[in-house]
Amino acid sequence: MKSSFRFFILILFCLTSRFGKAQQIDSMITAYAEGFPKEKIHIHFDRSRYNIGDTVWYKVYLLAVNELSPLSKNLYVEWYDSTGALIKQTVAPLFQSTAKGSFEIPSTYSGSFLHVKAFTRWMLNDEDAFIYQRNIPINRGIFMNKKNQDPTQLVLFPEGGKLVAGTVSRVAFKAINKSGLPVKIKGYLVDDKNTIIDSLKIVHDGMGMVVLKPMPGVQYQVNWTDEFGVKGTTPINGIEKVGAVLTVRTNNEKAFLMIERSKEVNESFKQMNLLVHMNQQILYKVSVKMAEKTFQRAEIPIDELPTGIVQFSLFTADWMPVAERIVFVNNHLHEFNAKLNPIYTSLDKRAKNSLEIVVADTAMTNMSVSITDAGIVSKDEHTILSDFLLSNELRGYIHNPAYYFTSDADSITSRLDLVMMTNGWRKFNWEKLRAGIGPQLKYMPEQGYLSLKGNVFGAKNAGDLQLNFILAAKDSSKNMVFASVNPDGSFEQPGLFFYDTVKVYYNFNSKSKLTSGAQVKVHNGLLRKEPSAKYNYPLLPSVWAGVDSLSIVKMNYFLSEQERLRKFIASATLSEVIVRAKTKSKTEILDETYASGLFSRGDGYSFDLTDGAVTAMDIFTYLQGRVAGLQINGMGASATLNWRGQAPDLYLNEMRSDVSMVSSLPINDIAYIKVFRPPFFGSGGGGAGGAIVIYTKKGGESNSKGNQNVKGMESTVLGGYSRFKEFYNPVYEKGSASYDLDSRTTLYWNPYILTNKKSPRYKIEFYNNDVSKKLQVVVEGINSEGKMIRMVKLLE
Repeated sequence: MKSSFRFFILILFCLTSRFGKAQQIDSMITAYAEGFPKEKIHIHFDRSRYNIGDTVWYKVYLLAVNELSPLSKNLYVEWYDSTGALIKQTVAPLFQSTAKGSFEIPSTYSGSFLHVKAFTRWMLNDEDAFIYQRNIPINRGIFMNKKNQDPTQLVLFPEGGKLVAGTVSRVAFKAINKSGLPVKIKGYLVDDKNTIIDSLKIVHDGMGMVVLKPMPGVQYQVNWTDEFGVKGTTPINGIEKVGAVLTVRTNNEKAFLMIERSKEVNESFKQMNLLVHMNQQILYKVSVKMAEKTFQRAEIPIDELPTGIVQFSLFTADWMPVAERIVFVNNHLHEFNAKLNPIYTSLDKRAKNSLEIVVADTAMTNMSVSITDAGIVSKDEHTILSDFLLSNELRGYIHNPAYYFTSDADSITSRLDLVMMTNGWRKFNWEKLRAGIGPQLKYMPEQGYLSLKGNVFGAKNAGDLQLNFILAAKDSSKNMVFASVNPDGSFEQPGLFFYDTVKVYYNFNSKSKLTSGAQVKVHNGLLRKEPSAKYNYPLLPSVWAGVDSLSIVKMNYFLSEQERLRKFIASATLSEVIVRAKTKSKTEILDETYASGLFSRGDGYSFDLTDGAVTAMDIFTYLQGRVAGLQINGMGASATLNWRGQAPDLYLNEMRSDVSMVSSLPINDIAYIKVFRPPFFGSGGGGAGGAIVIYTKKGGESNSKGNQNVKGMESTVLGGYSRFKEFYNPVYEKGSASYDLDSRTTLYWNPYILTNKKSPRYKIEFYNNDVSKKLQVVVEGINSEGKMIRMVKLLE
């Protein structure tokens, strides 16, 4: 990954810069940065908690370091129940480093939460601690909002990692229960004579700090009492007799460092090395002269650094790690500017509302929007900012990480520094780096999306082989693929793209006798999960702890309404049901006749040209002014197309085409046109500008549906990408009849809102339900530079 910033650091006092021959450890850090850039995930769910029977709508964002990831093409999401049993695995293609999906919660689900795990193939090279995992609360109408009295433990974290006798250190602490939730305590730090050294004071979420200068031969411990009245003792162990400590404090402009060593040390502590690094990039390396003094101070400017975690690593002269400290820098360089403006709003029953998103930046943006009943949501504990900048960078559970991005107040900044001191980080194994051991990669990035991959058995000594494949989808669309067979019997043809399943027919080119004699095993190149898989996911805190009881009451109301509707439908008799047959429109018949596969669905426009009454000069003249947002300048082969800042992809009979070819078609030879709004997922290039698909008249041809066997070819079934539900936005016209109570909890969900310099505005329209009097709008997204946005607005 390329570095997108430059640093100018002034080292004061007696630190001297070193720009000589690079040490091995420097080159190894560079090797990890270039050879193993870390991917990380955030998921925007339409809301934070759900009832049984609900649909979970979500959008996945993927970054590598702090940029859109160019590595992965596929996104895996696994859903587990509260016992760790796999419910479902889905796979979705990544578009501009994002993917969308949905999950239907069974109405019979008996667990109190669902566990979600999301990852790419590349991410499996990293530790499980850095794989995206989340518990989603599920309400079954029997919730009890009660805080569990689990055993309390007090964990101590000396700044820099270790305590050294005779040196002053700050010791952070965190009081938690067995699930990781914070617990309130009070207590004292005492020595072996029970002399009070310092008192414990909780600053935030079970965290605080004490100061200790351990003396040789003296034992220390913390005596504490938790909020339930339970007493405990935590000893302080592992005090080093000889060594050095590192203290770091920050303000908005600088980091203030102090390095202190014990008086009697060997020569390796008298000339030490300090590395300052971030995002797998070394910012600065300095030599610290400690021969004549036992402590040194330094100031490092941080006001031009990007937002994120900066690590200070202290080494001896022979590069043995001594101390490490991480700090969080927030210069707001991670955000892009946008506004959410109401056009007209109303909270009356089924009233129409309109909002507009306006993006000030010129870079292309990719956002998602959810609008929900504000009565059932609480403050989100996880946001796009907290996931990408904090949770994905640290080991262990962080309670309510979104809180640390709500304000720049000094109190929040100091509390965030406690998080830095009480959570593990250490993304480098210094012993491996010193030994010259680079990243061990088992899972390589995909070369394309899906692939036709497998092995041939029983065809030894058959010479050069080529397999011919026909992929037949459920709608009868067919695609031919050819793959050469390697000497070991393996073959692979990347670059396929399809949803659901296809039937794969195959034979050997020019060697038809092998077709029945040899065995061909085919798969799609994706990772596969056994349905019976159990997952021992890390123990995460109770997801219902501290939830507002009024929110539960509102959720139970929606749950009862949904249950009432289900019972009504189930008990309806035939005499109560009126069946109204709907006659297919001519456009629907044309779509069934001409469109197939990914082209048979989608959000867009359809045009029937079969009546022969079209008088336009060419296809582009015909489309001018008929598609909102589509700009067409010029005519014929010189025409230029633009839709929301991107050129739409052109297809002729579902084969990729171009302006010159399409413009030369006689308009009377065209039967049907489909225009897909961006993004169009059928395009191999991403479809950011949508797509225009032109179908020519077939004459007497018929397009019979249903898969038919292909003569002389063997067959098998191959799975593709998961199909997801499309969110339904009802349209209530003025004075429309109202038969059922509208109790939707999510009123609007759009996973793909795209803007750019030429089209910086996006209009949102939706209708209220019958019960909500306060709505919450949440917008999250990224732009092409990896910057983020999160906006929250209440409509009341």
